[in-house]
Amino acid sequence: MAEPCAELLSSGSERRCRARLAAAAAGRRGAAAVAAVLVPLCSVRGRPALLFTLRSRRLGGPHSGDVSFPGGRRDPADGDAVATALRETREELGLELGTPSVWGQLRLLPDRQGQMVAPVVANLGALEDLTLTPNPDEVEEVFTLPLAHLLREKNQGYTHFRTAGRYGYTLPVFLNGPHKVWGLTAIITELTLELLAPDRYRRKTHVLGRPPEESSA
Repeated sequence: MAEPCAELLSSGSERRCRARLAAAAAGRRGAAAVAAVLVPLCSVRGRPALLFTLRSRRLGGPHSGDVSFPGGRRDPADGDAVATALRETREELGLELGTPSVWGQLRLLPDRQGQMVAPVVANLGALEDLTLTPNPDEVEEVFTLPLAHLLREKNQGYTHFRTAGRYGYTLPVFLNGPHKVWGLTAIITELTLELLAPDRYRRKTHVLGRPPEESSA
């Protein structure tokens, strides 16, 4: 029996995704990103998956303990968002990736402070072939979720937000894994699923121009 979703990381899928991301980048205008994250596609025992991190509670601040992708603020020495994402992945996970593994960049998204973040999609390959050395000062845990899991409706939820006491908007959340995926990481996950499986996943939420302010959940 063929592995579910195996085709999503095939060479044909990669070519299609690279072309779509390149076309979107060619028409992109607006503010430059001040931060970048890596969206790490991978396979685990042959099953296509996404890799997530749990931010260390040693960091403190509003993002402490959150599910996230490797990433952070752009350094003056970084040439572009791709360089930021690759550097942050090296610093957080001890993983040295080259630009050939990068498929392209999703649209810029605002974080909680309204600063623009660039999600950079890359394929790590088989996780069994890699050696991860998470930095304990930044990463508490590394885990993966199969793409098949993320594409099942029973694992997809939504969180309603309100502004000034009134309903404002709805954002995605992914459930039934070791940790709930929500916030900006869930939005990026949703856009990634839409890129990889446009015939199986269609975004039901509106990607906002502003970050959420107050949750009703």
